[in-house]
Amino acid sequence: MTRTDMTAAIPPEKRELLAASTPLRRLGEPDDIAAVITFLASEESRWITGRTILTDGGITGA
Repeated sequence: MTRTDMTAAIPPEKRELLAASTPLRRLGEPDDIAAVITFLASEESRWITGRTILTDGGITGA
């Protein structure tokens, strides 16, 4: 889960449980997603094709 206006209504207790369930022990921030988008839009990602880049704080691999 990424902290956004849409997730702001989730009760704090639920957010704490969700954060605790991630390997990084926190919710994602919009800047976390923006950093990946910036990288993918940059020349540094020029050799990446046909890949899924997970930006979930490691929860998929947990």
